[in-house]
This record gives sequence, structure tokens and C-alpha cells, in this order.
Amino acid sequence: MKITYKWLQEYVSLEDISPEQLADVLTNRGIPVETIEYRNQGVDGVVVGEVLATEQHPNADRLKVCQVNVGNSEHLQIVCGAPNVKPGQKVPVALVGAKLPGLEIKKAKLRGVESQGMLCSAKELGLETKLLPKEQTEGLFILPVDAPIGESIVTYLELDDCILDLELTPNRSDCLSMRGVAYEVAAILNRNIHMPKISCHVDEQVSPLHVRIDSENCRYYAGQVADGVKIGPSPIWMQMRLLSVGVRPISNIVDITNYVMFEYGQPLHAFDWQTIADQTIVVRQARQEENLMTLDGQHRTLDDTMLVIADPHKAIGLAGVMGGENSEVTSATERIVIESAVFDSIVVRKTGKALGLRSEAQSRFEKGIDPAIVNEALQRATALMASYAGAVPIGKAVTAGILPKLEKRIELSADKANDFLGTNLPPLQIHGILQALGFGVEDAGAGVCFVDVPSRRMDITLPVDLIEEVARMYGYDEIPTTMPVAPTNQGFLTEEQKIRRRIRESFISEGLQEVFTYVFVNEQSLQKLGSSLESFGKPIRLALPMSEERSVLRTSLLPSLLEVVQYNANRKHANLRLFEIGKVYTSKSETLTELPQERYQIAAVLTGKITSEAVGSEARIVDFYDAKGVVETVFESIGIEQITFVPESQISYLHPARTARILWQNHSVGVIGALHPSVEESFDVPSAYYIELDLESLLKACKGAITFVPMPKYPAIVRDIAVVIDRQIHASSLLNTIRNAGGEWVRQVKIFDVFESAQIGEHKKSVAITIEYRSDQRTLTDEEVQNVHQTILDTLFREYQAQLRA
Repeated sequence: MKITYKWLQEYVSLEDISPEQLADVLTNRGIPVETIEYRNQGVDGVVVGEVLATEQHPNADRLKVCQVNVGNSEHLQIVCGAPNVKPGQKVPVALVGAKLPGLEIKKAKLRGVESQGMLCSAKELGLETKLLPKEQTEGLFILPVDAPIGESIVTYLELDDCILDLELTPNRSDCLSMRGVAYEVAAILNRNIHMPKISCHVDEQVSPLHVRIDSENCRYYAGQVADGVKIGPSPIWMQMRLLSVGVRPISNIVDITNYVMFEYGQPLHAFDWQTIADQTIVVRQARQEENLMTLDGQHRTLDDTMLVIADPHKAIGLAGVMGGENSEVTSATERIVIESAVFDSIVVRKTGKALGLRSEAQSRFEKGIDPAIVNEALQRATALMASYAGAVPIGKAVTAGILPKLEKRIELSADKANDFLGTNLPPLQIHGILQALGFGVEDAGAGVCFVDVPSRRMDITLPVDLIEEVARMYGYDEIPTTMPVAPTNQGFLTEEQKIRRRIRESFISEGLQEVFTYVFVNEQSLQKLGSSLESFGKPIRLALPMSEERSVLRTSLLPSLLEVVQYNANRKHANLRLFEIGKVYTSKSETLTELPQERYQIAAVLTGKITSEAVGSEARIVDFYDAKGVVETVFESIGIEQITFVPESQISYLHPARTARILWQNHSVGVIGALHPSVEESFDVPSAYYIELDLESLLKACKGAITFVPMPKYPAIVRDIAVVIDRQIHASSLLNTIRNAGGEWVRQVKIFDVFESAQIGEHKKSVAITIEYRSDQRTLTDEEVQNVHQTILDTLFREYQAQLRA
């Protein structure tokens, strides 16, 4: 919500407080001010001038020599290139020595003709041109004919104002208006609030309008008919205030409805009387498949959950959201109906969501409006239209329904408030705080009072809400700090949290960086992996996604990680070692009938160069064994031993010849492999290796707490063997067989060479293995080791027909 300092000054005296001080007191009292923006972006020495005459520049086809009156005895000669400059116009004139944003005006000669200043456009004045009519952005900024010649443009356009952008929480809908903010400021500064006096003559004749409510989703509706309307621009001060709060000025009638909405918080709308059939307005539910073209020029197909404003034959507006183009106020309009109503907040919100519409009126209706000012806001708008559009009210406003009464009476105990806050405030001080906020307070004695909450404060429903009001107005920084009195327990990590932490630390120790990506992903990203969505589990689609790029809950971490890789690679940073530990979500069906399955997944991507270039050596590109080493380190950190890597060729997004499934006791706990070339092409990423581990499987496999043992006291005996086996036998199977056959004395088994040659036979390979034997109790003898060693050789021969290589 944007407010302007000068606009707020009309309701509360602020002469002795600066905008920065105002922002501080609001922020400290629970209404955060996000930004302060001064409207004057560096304009000085610019005044209102009148173009008296223009003639063609003798040496330039696109320039004109203008005679301009700026209120001095002598007229100025100014050369201007704007296509819309004409005699009789009032325009901003930058005098010699004036300053504009990024520019200082000096006396100059343009193509041989002296120019004593500059005529200014809206952009040169620093105005928000995207909110101005097109004709006001293509050339000079044309001022109203009644603009006083010689007046400072800073004063005339209220550029000496500043905008405070309030960061409101959803419960503070009362501050979506100048009136609501004025109540807050007046209470904080202990000052009176002055709302404008409404004075508008209404004749005694009966209004020709008929109103009927045919839906329970409209509690109250009021319509005021006004005749003699002259459509034109609104006064310049009103246009500037609307521009300040981000609203485009359109015409006097539309601008007044918007102005009163920001002033009071009550959305209004104006209909062209001639478009309303039978002089009757009906508030009803839309018919199924009913069509309406809204004011934004879009055809909308409605359903029966939506509320519409209609006449007996057609819909003319979406209640609380947007008017219809078929009832729009145009330059030919002479009689109007001004609407002020109370619509159901939930219906308004759902209608806007369903149609993809968002309006200032909708944002107020969906949070709830104050029914106490529905009629007052209508009268205020009528009075302004009488002053600035020549409107003559015809009879009194026609109403239907009953205004809801939202006033509440809440009992509050001063002792209870002090217990909550840790303060010792006397009851009279608590009463004074609530009264300053506009609450009625009735003292019941014994520190108890009854508080009458005004209808504008719909967020106040319980005694604790009143206590919160006391706390923020008293000042959070004034509340003494006290230690909580409660039994305490020492915090601890669950076993799962400990293992996740070890895994994280292990990845980091291997030089990987942790990333955190969105749990919402693009539905098409999984299909880029060469798989159907179902191969990862059925994705859960969001009913109302923020965007198409964030439309489903992720079923894999890979697409998100590849987006990170792509982002960095596009910025010439291709040497990446990334990992993420996060949840993935799957469901058994497209439509949720039960809670989805959510589980932790661990994933990592390695790409680019694993070593840097140096003199005499080239950088090495990451390969399978780098990724395998990372996996082995992670498993070692959580105490999982004897894992095996089995070739895997059926994972569509990984290279069929460079991928392995990670097994522990013949159970899959993850995969490791190079990305498939088609996936690299789809995501536009360099060659990469991917690691994916399932945390639930790791929890079952890990031993729990890591134990530490002393350094070995007794020497080891190391034996090397080279065995010839069939090529298709996995080397990891040999290692597991050796460990199992050797028993407790076998401490380490490592492969140090693999050799293939025609000399050892076709479809054969030689695997060289180092076996370390050691006992914790004594020094082993050669004979003892030889016996175990022979057992290993016999087992290898029996299971794999392994032959010792000479």
C-alpha cells in the first residue's frame, strides 16, 4: 500500500515530523515502511508557462521557435522540437539555470536561433510515464488550461511530496486506505484525525433506479444516480496523487471512484445509466457459461460460483473485481450510477483467481471492508463529482440489503495484559492506548474493561489481539526483556539428522558446494530426461501455480541441479561440483486422495575440470572415478562398508556405458553415472556426472554411531595376486569374495591393475589385487597368512574359475 506524505497531512497534522521520522514511528508500531521515495527526482527552476506563438525554425524542419509567457514582463524565446507544441498551451518551462534529472539548462543557440530555456516532457520531469495517457508521453506534458502562469512546477504537480510504501500483513486491511493509516498515525502521535467534510445538495425527487439483491453473497448494495455529468480530465492534484499510488488517471468520474477508494478503503464503480436496461440493477450469481467482456477488453466465461452486477437482461460487471465494457462510462455519458456495496470476500477472491484478474478493488474486498463507511464513501464520491464533473444527484441513494454490524465488545483484564507482556502498565494507560486507536473503552473496575472494537478493525477478535495492540503502541523496545520460566530440555539430533549432517560434511570435504533449489519445477523438465513423468512417480500438480515454470512438486533433484549447472555454464563457470539434500514428492494418483509420499534424496553433479592447468601439465576433466571416489567417501563417513558398483544400462537419463548402480547387500541405494548426451543437449549443459542416493536406504544400511579404534600395534603382511577371470565378472565381486573368504584378518583389499591381452585369452582379463592381513592381538606368522591366502585362492577358483597369473 502506497501513501503520500502530503495527502496524509490532510487528515493528521505532520508539520513537525519528517517523512523519515514518520516511517520510523510506523515501522516501530507494527506498520513496516518498506521504502521512502521522493517524487522530485531533481527538478528545480521549472515553472508553468503559456505558449503564445510558434513559428517554423528557419534552419530546421523539425524545430519550432516559440514565444512563451512565464509570468515575467518579458516573454522568452524557446526553440522546441516537440511535435505537439501549439499556441495557447500551458506547459512546464525550464528556465535558464534550471535543473532536471541529469540535466542543467543553459542559454544556447539551436541551429543559429537563441533559446532561453526548454519546454519539458513528462519524462524530463521524472514522472511515471507508463501510467500517463499516450498523448501525454509523446511530446510536451500539456497542463490544464487553468494552470497558474509562473507557479513552480514542483508545487503545482506536487513533486514536493514523497511516497511511503507500507509492507502490510494480510490482517491489516484497515490500512489499505488513507483513512486507516491516518487513524494509526493519529494514535501514535497522540493527535486528532480530520476527515473531509462532505457537503452535497441532493434534491427531494425520487431516484429512478431500482435495486434488487438475488444472492446471499451480497449483504448490501447502494446506488446513487447523478445527472448532468461532463466527462473530462480530473483536477491535476487528483491525477498526481493517483500517479503517486500507482493508478493511471483516466477521467474525472473514474479517477474520483479510485481516489475515494484509496481515501476510505471502499471500492466504488460508476455505470453509464443508458446501458442499464429497465433502470434496474440486479445483484445475482452468474449463469453457467455466461459471457462478459470486462473493462480490460477480455471476454470472460463465467460460472455460477461468481457474483455479477446485472440488469434484467445481461451482466454489466463482475462484483468486486471489474466492471463490464458494456456499461463503461465514456465521453458521451451524461447520467451515471455510482455503486457502493458489501460483497462476500471469499467469492470475490475466488472469482479473481479463477479468471486470472487482479484489481485494487478486489484486493480490498477479499480482505474485508468496513461496512460503516459504505454510505459515507458513496456520499464523498458524489460530492467530488458534483464539484469536478458537474454531477447533479437525483434523489437519495437507492439501497438494498442490510449493512452488517461488525462491532465487537471484548473483555480485557489489565493483569492478564501485563502477564502476557511482562510489563506493569496501569489500567488507565492501557485504556488510553486503546482509546487513541479509536476503540471505545468502558471501565468495569478491578482492572477490567469492556472494549468496543470499531468495524474497521476486523483483525481484532480476541483479548490477545487487544494485548498486541497495547504492546505495539506502547513500543516493543519499551517492553523489558525477561527470561522465560519453563522447564528446559537439552536439545539433540535424531539419528537421521546426524547422518544427514555427516553426509553434508562429507560432500563438503570432497570440495562440493551445497545448493538449495525450488521444490516446484516445470512439468516438462522430467520429460527432458528422456523419461515419462510416471517413471519418477506421479508428479503432484499445483492447483494455482505461481508460473508454468513452477507448476509441479519435484519427483527428482536432477532437473533442478541441471538448471543450476546451465545458469552457471551460461556465465562461463563450467567447473562445478554441486550437491543437494532435499525432499522429493510422489503420489500414487494424479488427484490427491491421501497425503503424498515425501522422502529425502541426495544428489550431486560434477562437471568441467577436476584439476587446474599448470606449467607442463594439462587440466584433467572429471570422470567416473572422481564421482565414484566421492560416493565411497560419503559411505565411509556414515559407516557403510562393502558396497558394490554394478553396471546399469537401463536408466534413460544416464549414459548406458558409463553408469553403475550402487548396491549394499544386493539392495540398491543409489546410482552413479555420466549424463546421457541427449539430456546434456536438452538442458544445454556440458558433460557431467551425476550421483543420486536414497537417504531412507542409507539409514537402513549405516551402522549408526561411528566407533574409533587405536592405531595398529602389530605389523601387517601384504600379498599381491593377479588372477585371470572372465571379462564380464565384476571386479567388485572379487573384492567381496576375498573379504568374506579371508575373515577378520583381511583388513584391506585393493585393485591396482586390470590388464587385457590376447596372450591371456579372448574374453579374459587379469586383475591385480593387494591384500593386507593384520591381527589386533598379535603378529601373524607367514604360515597362518599362507593358509588364509590359500583359502582365498581356492574360493576364487571355485566361484570364478580364477587362475593365478604367473
